[in-house]
Amino acid sequence: HRADNGPFNSRRQLLKVPRLGPKAFEQAAGFLRIPAAKQPLDASAVHPERYRLVERMAGDLGCAVAELVGDAERTRQLRLDEYVDGEVGRPTLEDILAELAKPGRDPRDPFEVFHFAEGVETMEDLAEGMRLPGIVTNVTNFGAFIDVGVHQDGLAHISQLADRFVRDPAEVVKAGQKVMARVLEVDLPRKRISLSLKEG
Repeated sequence: HRADNGPFNSRRQLLKVPRLGPKAFEQAAGFLRIPAAKQPLDASAVHPERYRLVERMAGDLGCAVAELVGDAERTRQLRLDEYVDGEVGRPTLEDILAELAKPGRDPRDPFEVFHFAEGVETMEDLAEGMRLPGIVTNVTNFGAFIDVGVHQDGLAHISQLADRFVRDPAEVVKAGQKVMARVLEVDLPRKRISLSLKEG
């Protein structure tokens, strides 16, 4: 389509793409950014189905939509509760305002690169007492499995998850959590690693 028609000038042009129906447009339009579009919201993460709402907000503030985009001071003047209705709740409105205040922001949390301990690549590299960074891979009713970078997850038994009594492992750890684990025991023949998350 772009080869025949050139670059998109608006999100609405997506509707002219063969075999891209209204439902696909609804699901995809919010992810497409058109930097030089006449409609300033086409360059933002605001979904086209919310353009009228933003136009109403701009009207209530006595400004054009283009003046509202990127003006955090102006967006703070809006009273969100005045725009909550059966279709749009407060969380959606907060997302819209955040995008208007800082267009193009990435709503995801900053990505942190995780590093396992250097020189520890196999179970043979482990020694009792070592403290290693790890990531919780699974939480069960008897403890948590933790990847410490040796291609075999270790187990921190429920009794080793904290310096206090733990009734439910999910109270103190969750899958994906970064932890510092101490090696209690390495059983090479059975390929088992016992770990502790206790501080003391």
